[in-house]
Amino acid sequence: MSLIIEQRAEKPLLLIIDDSAENLQVLNALLKDDYRLKLAKSGAKGIEIAQQQPQPDLILLDVIMPEMDGFQVCETLKADSRTSAIPVIFLTALNEVADETNGFRKGGSDFITKPFNPDIVKARISTHIELQRERKKSNELLRVLLPDAVVNDLIQHGVHKPQIKENVSILFCDFVGFTSISAQLTPEELIRELSEIFSAFDSICEEHNTTRIKTIGDAYMAVAGIHTPASEHAEQLVNTALSFIAFLENRNRESSQHWQCRIGVHSGKVIAGIIGKTRFIYDVVGDDVNIAARVESAGSPMTVTISPSTHSLVVNRFHTSSAGIANLKGKGEMELFRVSGRS
Repeated sequence: MSLIIEQRAEKPLLLIIDDSAENLQVLNALLKDDYRLKLAKSGAKGIEIAQQQPQPDLILLDVIMPEMDGFQVCETLKADSRTSAIPVIFLTALNEVADETNGFRKGGSDFITKPFNPDIVKARISTHIELQRERKKSNELLRVLLPDAVVNDLIQHGVHKPQIKENVSILFCDFVGFTSISAQLTPEELIRELSEIFSAFDSICEEHNTTRIKTIGDAYMAVAGIHTPASEHAEQLVNTALSFIAFLENRNRESSQHWQCRIGVHSGKVIAGIIGKTRFIYDVVGDDVNIAARVESAGSPMTVTISPSTHSLVVNRFHTSSAGIANLKGKGEMELFRVSGRS
């Protein structure tokens, strides 16, 4: 048996798993005015429902059930990355300390003993819903600062280990004449302009499955192939770069403030990880990152300039031409290429 009781969308969603129809009826009557409810009469059905969207904000789980008891269900939920973050409150007639200890070891958040005391049930549910709400706020803030894959590691394991990524592409973009433009704008206007442009760049990165790493002043850095390894990382990032330029060209037709950018793309290897402890950022470092920055500096305004390593990966998919030999600071001479569009 499973049942969804539709209520206002802003109400938290509870999943109640109990093989007793009487207990389900009691809890339904007690909680239906304050919460949206899903009900399941077996552990297996409860697990299935917990994996579906929308997922519950909290699970009330009976301990003594046939086939799978509550401890087994909780252990299964906590082992699945899709459901591991959902808090579980055990419903039990057991009152031995060893049973509670076992429940907490399996990942449970709390116990409510039978027969149910309405005030205790409501108070404990309210407490854990509020804790879950604050946890979600913290996770959302982390996702603003860090890539999803890194946040998931931090949530599940408490740590994200630095990794060597062998096949990635790195993009650097900065604005031509930024110093003179910034001198003409008020601080509010400058921040508004950069925020609008970089927000659009972020959307473009998401569209092409690439990742914004950071901005430093007027510089924007992105990578492809770092969290979702792909053989097409160079193509993804060149498409991103071309879309950046197209966005600025369209914006310049309508805006009184015109912006031009230089973009450089290089493909190679990086070390990726979290840098810092109190004010940390996710960053990529390595010699190929430095080369990408040099390629951008050697480029021309409103042009995507790429290195030989990137060129070899995308030459059959884009119109390219030689940009000549450039003397890259600290790297020596290197032939660079311009990308004018898709072939």
